[in-house]
Amino acid sequence: MVRVRKTRAEIEGRWREEFVVEEEEKITPWPAGASFRYIGGRVKTVDGVAKVTGAATYTVDVSLKGMLVGKFLRCPYPHARIIRIDTSDAERIKGVRAIFTHLNTPKIPLYGGASNVFNTVLKFQGEEVAFVVAEDEGVAEDALEAIAVEYERLPFVVDPLEALKEDAPKVHSEGNVFHGGPSRVLRGNPAQGFEEADLVLEETFRTSAALHNSLETHSTVAYWTPAGLTVWESTQAVNHVRQRLSQIFSIPLSNVRVICEYMGGGFGAKFDPGKHTILAALASRQTGRPVKVVLSRSEENLSAGCRAQTIQRVKAGFKRDGRISAMRLEAIINLGAYAEWVPLVSGPYRMLYQIPNLETIEWGVYTNTTPHTAMRAPGFTEGTFGLESMMDMAAEEIGLDPLEIRLRNYAEKEPESGVNYTSKGLRDAYLIGAEQFGWNYARSVRRENNMVRAAGMASVVWWGGGGPPAYAEVKLNRDGTIQVLTSTQDIGTGTRTILAQIAAEELSVPIERVNVVIGDTSLELFSPGSGGSGTLASIGPAVRAAAIDARNQLLDIASQFLDAPREILELKDGRIQTKEGEKSISIEELLTQLGDFALVGRGARGPNPDGYAVETFAAQFADVELDLETGYVKVLKVVSSHDSGRIINRLTAEGQVIGGVVQGLGYALLEQRLVDTSSGTIINPNLLDYLLPSSFETPEVTAIFVEPLDIHANNLGAKGLGEPPIIGIAAAIANAVSKALGVRITELPITPEKVVEAMKKAKEKTR
Repeated sequence: MVRVRKTRAEIEGRWREEFVVEEEEKITPWPAGASFRYIGGRVKTVDGVAKVTGAATYTVDVSLKGMLVGKFLRCPYPHARIIRIDTSDAERIKGVRAIFTHLNTPKIPLYGGASNVFNTVLKFQGEEVAFVVAEDEGVAEDALEAIAVEYERLPFVVDPLEALKEDAPKVHSEGNVFHGGPSRVLRGNPAQGFEEADLVLEETFRTSAALHNSLETHSTVAYWTPAGLTVWESTQAVNHVRQRLSQIFSIPLSNVRVICEYMGGGFGAKFDPGKHTILAALASRQTGRPVKVVLSRSEENLSAGCRAQTIQRVKAGFKRDGRISAMRLEAIINLGAYAEWVPLVSGPYRMLYQIPNLETIEWGVYTNTTPHTAMRAPGFTEGTFGLESMMDMAAEEIGLDPLEIRLRNYAEKEPESGVNYTSKGLRDAYLIGAEQFGWNYARSVRRENNMVRAAGMASVVWWGGGGPPAYAEVKLNRDGTIQVLTSTQDIGTGTRTILAQIAAEELSVPIERVNVVIGDTSLELFSPGSGGSGTLASIGPAVRAAAIDARNQLLDIASQFLDAPREILELKDGRIQTKEGEKSISIEELLTQLGDFALVGRGARGPNPDGYAVETFAAQFADVELDLETGYVKVLKVVSSHDSGRIINRLTAEGQVIGGVVQGLGYALLEQRLVDTSSGTIINPNLLDYLLPSSFETPEVTAIFVEPLDIHANNLGAKGLGEPPIIGIAAAIANAVSKALGVRITELPITPEKVVEAMKKAKEKTR
């Protein structure tokens, strides 16, 4: 009997409720203490050799016969109107095959209809003005220079606080506030909670806009043939890109194929088909040839999105014992020129601690800057900086260990809903992480000449439960090899390897005999995008279900070949045998005897559990050294202690943690998009002036996984890990620097200039 039911799924803090067909067989999660060959081990990535030898094909590597090159002309101003555009000189250049502008391009709506592929009014520097298609890159660049554009420069606003003023230039005719006003959440009675508090603190925290800077910039190759549209795309969501292109061009889904064999990172910016994708497809349809577009680094940093800038005004009330009695957040969030959603800066405030009286107010504000996009834990990375700074401020005022004040506000149930967690190992993450870090010693301030060392910590909450729909097949070949088939994508996190581990474990075969085929919608095995730390938790259970289905079919067939009851058979090292071992047959031999029979196991990801919250947690500790003469901050050591459920591959999990920690360090100390307020120009859209952490800044990073048994989340007992490692690092570093200085750091990034300024304030404070 097919059952249909509702389920809830989350992506980057945005919830959706949908109907799903309940197809998953009831599969028992692996028990605690189970013995595995591959699950939980340090398994080398199955595609590592392909990557280091250059055999892996990324979108930028795709080269097709007759391929044309596409390049954009972009607006140099933050706000302007196109008065006139003349492409005639560019069209006469030999090798130019097509030029697209607002004059000859269909009005394809974006951002919920607030914008089109081309607009006559341009709302941010870098917005697309024209698209040239030519035989090669040099010809395309010559053509861009030959296009004549007359602009009327318009009043602009780039500061979100200025944008909220009545007399501010209007980014949109309806105003500069998303949906006309702020979103509010109220819990309990905050006014009463503040009255009952023994300590009330107020502070304003600021975070800068940060840029993604993935190794591989946005890129696409589009080829439109009579059979339909094929797109090679650097994307985190092959199926979503396919669905959007089907809608945009009004063609059947079956006529669109999207391929992403390998990709060089996305960090949240590569979900939707961009203008480069849409125009490459339009150009291919017009010219009959494949068209390739690869954004330059500067183009990427001007037009491909950013982490939103925030201003957080926080008021918090505490009892003498450290318990929170009330908290209020008012967040002003710079959305840039366009937005379809607002990053959930209030998320940590609402989800991390047991706060009986809470009010959060979030203003999404439009400015004439690059539209924001998701960036690794959007909203939570920003919000955690404010919340966890406030927790340390309270601990200092009350005289509590920063770890102890967090334990006293520990939430045993999900604060928003009051439901139980599928699992929660944050308390263990605190205690084990603190012991590994040496918290009791490290948190004391240590001075030697001009150098000061101190430690800080932060708590982390995130989702990572994934959800349906997600489908997989596991095919057993005649030669005894295994194919795992699903149309998910590997964005660099090791998805291929993890899916191979799951199949190899359930079928008891060497992992070398498992081939994982992903990144291609033509498989027609839907899986969701890789975001919200949900890839493993979404597709992993479907692959396990498919592998179990294949195993059961294999054992049913073997019982007839071996003339033995099904219940006494087992799979072991590529053979089917009776449990006593008196009869056996190899998988290869059995399948060979079956001839052309195809043994295919099928699996689906079931709905999320009702009445439970599926969330991930972490405790992060940072040891920093501060040069009092120069203001330079060096992070020496980080311990990142995680509850992400069962860890499937310890090696790739550690890689996730190290990558997130380094990215969080960059956000804490180096990264900020700089905008000249007088001209509205972005000063540093390149890797010369936009600072990223290098190996020199990278500290010793220790990853710890507490792995509580989770029998409710999914049949793996696994939760997400992609985003939690970045969330608390900036807060932990800021808390350590504040401890070392004796004055609170309230703005990111913590540059040497800001440290020197803070030291001046500290001296004034002690006078």
